[in-house]
Amino acid sequence: MLKANPLERRLQIAGVILILGLIVQALCLFSHGAVGFLVFTGLAGSLILLGVLLYLLALLRSESQEKKP
Repeated sequence: MLKANPLERRLQIAGVILILGLIVQALCLFSHGAVGFLVFTGLAGSLILLGVLLYLLALLRSESQEKKP
């Protein structure tokens, strides 16, 4: 991977985590029962939430760094 600025790198990490969460959700569609639902809500939900939070934090940090002289 080529060198990217810090904002792009943080956004890439957030995107990878979001994609992992979506993959876990897709795999849970093939499972039937309580364990599949628990994995869906626990693991996939946590990955999606973490990815969204990292995305928002990356945007906030880049905006605050741009305002510094």
